[in-house]
Order: sequence, then C-alpha cells, then structure tokens
Amino acid sequence: MTDTRTLTPPATATASAGLSIRDAVMELGDGDTRVRALDGVSLDVAPGEFVAIVGPSGSGKSSLLAVAGALATPDSGQVSIHGQDLGQLSRARRADFRLHTIGFVFQSGNLIPALTAADQLRLVNKLAGGPRSFDPTELLAAVGMAGKAKNRPGQLSGGERQRVGIARALVTRPSVLLVDEPTAALDRARSHEVVGLLAEQSREFGVATVMVTHDHGVLEHCDRVLEMTDGRLTASV
Repeated sequence: MTDTRTLTPPATATASAGLSIRDAVMELGDGDTRVRALDGVSLDVAPGEFVAIVGPSGSGKSSLLAVAGALATPDSGQVSIHGQDLGQLSRARRADFRLHTIGFVFQSGNLIPALTAADQLRLVNKLAGGPRSFDPTELLAAVGMAGKAKNRPGQLSGGERQRVGIARALVTRPSVLLVDEPTAALDRARSHEVVGLLAEQSREFGVATVMVTHDHGVLEHCDRVLEMTDGRLTASV
C-alpha cells in the first residue's frame, strides 16, 4: 500500500506552520576578526511560499540557511518553525526536529553514489522512522523521475539528480524546505526546469521554501526575491 503521507499536502497549513526568523544576530570568527554574519535579520515565509535570497558571496546567505535549518544557533534573536521556537530545544531534540520538519536540497543533489533513486528516498524514510509500507514510486513520479527509480546517481544527468534530491527532501513532508544554489551545475534550460519544479512542489505540498542563489535568470519562478548585503536583508529586487 502506498504511503500517501508523502504526497498529500498538509490540510491545516497556517501561518504558524512556516518559517519565522526574528532579529537574528550571529557573529563568526574570534577576537578582532569577528564579523557579523547576520545583523538583525527578520524573515517570515508562509506555507507554500517560495522565497529567493540573492546577494554576493560573504553576504550572510549561508548563515541564514544554517540558522533556518537548525544547523546553527544565532547569538540572539528567535527562529521558529511550525510554531516551535528552536532555541527552546536541546541539541538532541533539535536534531530530531530537523530530520522530521526541515528538508534540504543541495547544489548537486548530494546523493549517495551506491544507492538507486528509489533507495535514496527509502533511506530518509527509514532514518526518520517512517512506515515500512513506504513506497517512493509516486513521490519520484511527482518530480518526473518514476522511470529512473532504479538508476544510481552516476546514471543520471545533473538535472535528474536535482529532481531526485527534491523528492528526497520531501519524504518527511517537511514544513520548511531550504535550497542551496540548486542551479550551480546546470545549464539554462535545466536551471529553469529545476527551479520551476521547486516552485510547483512548494505550493503543492504547502512547504515554506527559501532558496539561496546567484542565478538571477530563474527568479521569475519565485513569489518573492530578497537581497542580502552585509548580513542584512536589505531590499526586494
């Protein structure tokens, strides 16, 4: 029996189910070399909304993804997902919350070379304690990869690997999806294909999605575009 939890968008998505960052400050480095990677950043992303963050290297985009993904804790400020203040969680509970509530899509798919496309998804389901009846077929079909379920990463194109990466990120039906430079290794046509798919899946599954990118050519697919400079979200572009 197919596990439809991976395919059915949340029925009760509300504003509290998205991502909320309030006045986040984070400094990196030691002594005189400390820099403020995040300088009072505030950001709300609603369920089903697809937001892009653009800006030069070193502007704080990676730090923003780190605190949004519960991979780092800001020195001050608040980060909440699905109404849960991440600052109130222990390290162990934060790791468990991250596994079940946050999906990540990386620059090159970041797939395990020895596993087939289907097994990439099965592994995430197993790690998250999902049902034994989990069937990745329909989720792969949702990203146009049903016919490549038995292929390993080395047998897939860059765009196909990214599609599998998107499907894998949606296995636990997360509240938040964080995407790091998904078009870095893709040509123009595949870049539009992948980012368009991210937008489509964000809306279908009711996921609050934040994408960091240098690729201004794909911004037409986003609901909002924000610019980051010197640790601040400075303007909409």
